[in-house]
Amino acid sequence: MNDVATSTTGFETPTLWIVILGLALGSFALRFFFIGIVGDRPLPEWLLRHLRYTAVAMLPALVAPLVVWPSATGGEPDLPRMAAAAVTLAVGYVTKNVLMAIGSGAVTLYALLYLVGV
Repeated sequence: MNDVATSTTGFETPTLWIVILGLALGSFALRFFFIGIVGDRPLPEWLLRHLRYTAVAMLPALVAPLVVWPSATGGEPDLPRMAAAAVTLAVGYVTKNVLMAIGSGAVTLYALLYLVGV
């Protein structure tokens, strides 16, 4: 019999805490590098150019797996999600307005899901 308690996640409690502490230290180290070590020193232009696109890449990186492998369909791509993603990209490209792009994609998704009968 195992004497170590198992958390609700299915991992043993010490293992879970080791992972949490490791992630906390990694997050702190990454932030400390830019704030504490680099500080007020100027960063190279090539690095600033790449960092400028980080925020723009985050939303598609979070959404893309949900469009291509949606859990609602068992991981199979479907027309409403693909069409909503295409509308979102098109509206975002044309208007350069993030909120309008997200809103139009949401309206497209829910309208197509309603029409398909899901």
